[in-house]
Amino acid sequence: MAFQGKKLINNPDDVVTEFIEGLVETYPGLQYLDGFPEVKVVIRADASGATYDKVAIISGGGSGHEPAHAGFVGEGMLTASICGDVFASPSVDSILAGIRAVTGPMGCLLIVMNYTGDRLNFGLAAEQARSEGYKIETVIVGDDCALPPLLGIAGRRGLAGTIFVNKIAGAAAAAGLSLADVAAEAKRASQMVGTMGVALSVCTLPGQVTSDRLGPGKMELGLGIHGEPGAAVADLQPVDVVVSHVLKQILSSETNYVPITRGNRVVLMINGLGATPVMELMIAAGKTVPKLQLEFGLAVERVYTGSFMTSLDMAGFSISIMKADQTLLQRLDAPTKAPHWPVGSAGNRPPAKIPVPLPPSRSTKSEESLSRPLQLSEQGRILEAAIEAAVNAVMGMRDSLNDWDSKVGDGDCGSTMYSGATAILDDMKKYYPLNDAAETVNEIGSSVRRAMGGTSGVLYNIFSKAAYARLKANSDSTVTAKQWAEAFEAAIDAVSKYGGASAGYRTLLDALIPALSVLKERLTAGDDSSTAFVLSSEAALAGAESTKDMQAQAGRSSYVSASILATVPDPGAMAAAAWYRAAALAVKAKYEKASS
Repeated sequence: MAFQGKKLINNPDDVVTEFIEGLVETYPGLQYLDGFPEVKVVIRADASGATYDKVAIISGGGSGHEPAHAGFVGEGMLTASICGDVFASPSVDSILAGIRAVTGPMGCLLIVMNYTGDRLNFGLAAEQARSEGYKIETVIVGDDCALPPLLGIAGRRGLAGTIFVNKIAGAAAAAGLSLADVAAEAKRASQMVGTMGVALSVCTLPGQVTSDRLGPGKMELGLGIHGEPGAAVADLQPVDVVVSHVLKQILSSETNYVPITRGNRVVLMINGLGATPVMELMIAAGKTVPKLQLEFGLAVERVYTGSFMTSLDMAGFSISIMKADQTLLQRLDAPTKAPHWPVGSAGNRPPAKIPVPLPPSRSTKSEESLSRPLQLSEQGRILEAAIEAAVNAVMGMRDSLNDWDSKVGDGDCGSTMYSGATAILDDMKKYYPLNDAAETVNEIGSSVRRAMGGTSGVLYNIFSKAAYARLKANSDSTVTAKQWAEAFEAAIDAVSKYGGASAGYRTLLDALIPALSVLKERLTAGDDSSTAFVLSSEAALAGAESTKDMQAQAGRSSYVSASILATVPDPGAMAAAAWYRAAALAVKAKYEKASS
């Protein structure tokens, strides 16, 4: 069902003017014309038509595509951007005002995206400006490759490839070329680029309801940047599949939208549509480059990844591919002060990026220096059973831990613990020296450090290293229950020292501290070690459950309200209790089997 969209705005009618005000406050090199609300024009602060001695480059269109086009105003790119209302072509008066403000004797190039309203309004403004004596040229950009060649006069839609045209024209103008030459380079660039977009959601206009046109698990191929329907609705696919489909569409020899063939040099743009995380855009970029190289035989000279031409809060991305030559690359690499052009993408890129080898550690033992014993001692078999039970318990709780953590943290506790548990299990089978308890505990820490991210990984590494140091201090090869308890206590003390938490802080220590207390108590009372271990594990479970009644004083949970915390236990404490309990039961089972 449709619902009112959430926006951090004031009056929906003022979003464009307030955006422009914020833009020029942010970037000193930008200014706007004093014509609000009818005239919404962003210009270079240093450009005045009376004195400007280069060809002025003007683009624009409906707002809602930020940073396009106002974010690309600056020396070396656009001289002015004409802003319409959201998804509405700017008025003729606005366009004329922009032309008059920045156009000098060298003339002005209008770069217009191929939409009917933009063509008509920019066209009428161009005719009026010519009648006033201005030298005007116009280039229409239609780079959409999503739809089959259209009949009639509509033509291909203008999309993110327009940003390439803006940059090339701006650099040519900055180099001092004439209006005719700048227009020729821009027109040639517009004929070399193709774009197609994929959306996971449609956008929500300010003050409007959010459309539910795209249902769960669906994506739309070729969706327009104003939310207009695309070529097809399909089931959501992995990005590998999506990228392959888009590249085949853009580079199709049947439609021949772009004159790109095997062996050509190209530049690539991965453009976020407004609500796509940078992580996902970079994943798409990382999958697109090798496909272009290996499957299509193209030399990828430049890669631009980010949000350049959006559609408000639309989730998805577009891919633009442009045929390149040395002149075009020089224009793209030319310096610019436009605030949203990705300056870090300039320069030659190698055909393939080879990861830099990890530097060797001065102290870490190699896998060759460690080995799993051919024959396990009794202690080794017990240790193996305990480790295996512990990690399996953690792996089985992944979804529950993530669910709890999504309510009180960042939602990844289960995944993080699962990664560590998997690494421990794999490494144990390969090279843990299980007959040496101290070295095995040390290697658990190394596995955790390698595989577990976040705070949990660091804390468990500290836990393991502190326990190792205490166990290593013992000269006997066999570790007694009392020595295990001492190592456990040293590990807890180290976690408390470096993590800053203690009992009652709603952390993993609220499971481990009660367990340590009962373990020491039962061993002192003369209980056999396996019984003491099991009884202490019951205390660990009880301690973990009791975190529901605690106000968090450490970690991300400390920012969560008490009412939410009361609904779930601390995920870290539950994970600790689970592996401790599983290990205890495994040890007891081994002892019982040995004595029977």
